[in-house]
Amino acid sequence: MMTGRRLFAIVIGSMVAGAAVLWLVCSASLPVRDGALTLPGLQAPVAVAFDGYGIPTVTAESRVDAFRVLGYVTAQDRLFQMDLLRRTSAGRLAEIFGDQAVPIDVKQRRLGLSRVAEAVLRRLPADQSAVLSAYAEGVNTFLDEMRIPPFECLVLAYRPTRWEPTDSLLVVLAMFQMLNGSEDDERMRTVMKASLPEDVAGFLLPSLDPYTAQLLRGGNRHELPAPVPVEALAALRRTGAQSRSSQMSMVPSRKREIGSNAWVVGPAKTADGRAILANDMHLDVGVPNIWYRVQLRYGRSELSGVVVPGIPVVIAGSNGSVSWGLTNVEGDFLDLVRLELNPQNPNEYATPEGWERFIQRQERIAVSGGPDRIVDIQETRWGPVAEEPLMGQPVALRWTALDPEAVDLGLLHMDQARSVWDGIAVATRAGTPPNNILLADAGGHIAWTYMGRIPIRRGLDGSVSQSWSDGRTGWSGFIPPDELPRIVDPPSGYLVSANHRMTDETYPYVIGHAYASGYRAFRITERLRSMERIREQDLLALQLDTTTQVYDFYRDLLRGLLTDDVIARRPELADARQAVETWDGRADKDSRGFALMVLFRRNLSASVFAPFLQGCREKDAGFVFDGDLNTPLRSLLIEQALPTLPDPVTFTDWPSFLLHQLAETVAALKTDYGISRIDELAWGTANRVRMAHPLSEALPIVGRWLDMGDDAASGCGPCVRVQSGSLTASERMVVSPAHHADALFHMPGGQSGHPLSSHYRDQQRNWSQGLPTSLLAGKPIQTLKFSPESRATRL
Repeated sequence: MMTGRRLFAIVIGSMVAGAAVLWLVCSASLPVRDGALTLPGLQAPVAVAFDGYGIPTVTAESRVDAFRVLGYVTAQDRLFQMDLLRRTSAGRLAEIFGDQAVPIDVKQRRLGLSRVAEAVLRRLPADQSAVLSAYAEGVNTFLDEMRIPPFECLVLAYRPTRWEPTDSLLVVLAMFQMLNGSEDDERMRTVMKASLPEDVAGFLLPSLDPYTAQLLRGGNRHELPAPVPVEALAALRRTGAQSRSSQMSMVPSRKREIGSNAWVVGPAKTADGRAILANDMHLDVGVPNIWYRVQLRYGRSELSGVVVPGIPVVIAGSNGSVSWGLTNVEGDFLDLVRLELNPQNPNEYATPEGWERFIQRQERIAVSGGPDRIVDIQETRWGPVAEEPLMGQPVALRWTALDPEAVDLGLLHMDQARSVWDGIAVATRAGTPPNNILLADAGGHIAWTYMGRIPIRRGLDGSVSQSWSDGRTGWSGFIPPDELPRIVDPPSGYLVSANHRMTDETYPYVIGHAYASGYRAFRITERLRSMERIREQDLLALQLDTTTQVYDFYRDLLRGLLTDDVIARRPELADARQAVETWDGRADKDSRGFALMVLFRRNLSASVFAPFLQGCREKDAGFVFDGDLNTPLRSLLIEQALPTLPDPVTFTDWPSFLLHQLAETVAALKTDYGISRIDELAWGTANRVRMAHPLSEALPIVGRWLDMGDDAASGCGPCVRVQSGSLTASERMVVSPAHHADALFHMPGGQSGHPLSSHYRDQQRNWSQGLPTSLLAGKPIQTLKFSPESRATRL
């Protein structure tokens, strides 16, 4: 009979042997970096030099040849990521992941992004189509030559299919969805404006936060934007006890703007008269990173920057004459059209021309390890019917990304821009997800404008769902490129965009309603105003700034609460007072006291607002309040009117209520982190960088090896150095267009998606520690040479 020890030894031995086999197989799939290859379709030879970080410098005679080779090289490093991006967009994840991915696929099939991609391809200009086709052919040449697929494909037992030009467009549409494809804000506003008095809805949904108001109008950021509607709030209050979980489900404080920082400084602010651009794009980061670093040389063009694997366009970078960087426009590019159904026939809905039948289509979803699923989908003239009704009524999605006229690869033409005016002309005509674009040129000029298609609305502002059946409401095309706002060479000598509102009420078109807080922009502006003789290193230091004045208010609030008398009565809060006094005003990983204020504010948001919003939850079971919570919360806490006390049954006044919230917060932190004193809790203990590989949870044995780690981090949501879980800087770039040798760049992870590659995580340390590294590729370490097929080979 076999002993337990013997069995254990056999199992371990088998695991080690299996791991060794897997390691050998995976090693065979590492990319080729040296040698000579033939690439069908090339018009002339192309050379690719790889530096010590695996960054490719592609040297070609033409744009088409350069991107053909880039397709091959990118597929070598990031094939599984590329395949995952196109599958996610098209709704084809269940083919490899099985049942668990079906809900995602159903949602994506409802949008019909594959059909949109096909429609976009049919109307693209010839030069853009040529680049898409060449890129796809480069990817497919690698697929044809690939002996062993990426390890993820081995684990999931499949081989990626050929890359089509529409697949690149699916990845473009995935970026639209990531940046501005959410229905949440319009759903929230619709319910609130239908459930609350006008003055309460206006108070809880302010159009400007104090920091943005100061940037746009001047004045004092401490001024409150609107008075507290005390009587109206008191009439709404439900005094029954609510559990913490119930409050948090209604006011989750989970909204994290998918945003970025970007600014440009002109000659008057810099050490030698150059213009400098700084850009750090904030996204939910994973492994590998969403960006792939490239240098491209062809014709008169020389580009340095980043692409998204699968999209043959330099998204942010520099061409030697012009540098450009992006921040997301937290605007409104999706409307929920309320549908009025025919009482006599629910298969019809109201239009300006009368009742119209829904378009019905079926989608077949293949499921790994199970039967196919058939999904019935309804569409309207405005777009697909949303899966979830709104306040019990069906709604259709009208979204720019579903309009083929709003999508293209026009940003390709930034390779030809020679001035900020050229860059503005390219950006305002490009069919990208709407973004702020900031530009600097070699002549010292700086500029800002919007890029992407922004709808012109008639009869509505898009903030709430409405019926479009009368013909007086709807969209009337897109804002003409020449009417998009722009600023060139402002007197201040700098321009800043941090996802906040950039236009005031004088701009005639609706851009959005729920912009990010203006604090990051305010802090950057404050710093730039005082800086002189700026160099690239100074702007990198500003990207890493962790001062967060947003929490000064909560520190002062707690100081006022934790008096000597209170501590005498409640000595268990003495360490809380010490934590408040210890806080240094920053969100560094070693900062003490900051974690207390962050969780205190989060708990306050839920406990303060939930009693006034129960009617909204009754109007729509899916309602959550997750907008600009800080602005109305500060107003309520400053005024502390007794009729707005959230729980008058349990507490007699605001101070007793706030002390209770503080005590609960302290207890929760002590329990969660196993500490005895709250003033000993460092921010980095609570604030962790989480960068996970898509398969790490499914492969726990190797998951920690696949992920980038779970490390203590500096930064916070309302910091210039944004850091909130996996939401953080996906890149940092500081560049002057005529001075690439001085340009700086950071990126988490590495170039390669192959876990055995030396370039899988070799950029992580520089990114996490803020160590300066060059934008330009370094000394060539390896070289691949690509040759066209000979005539004899073609025959």
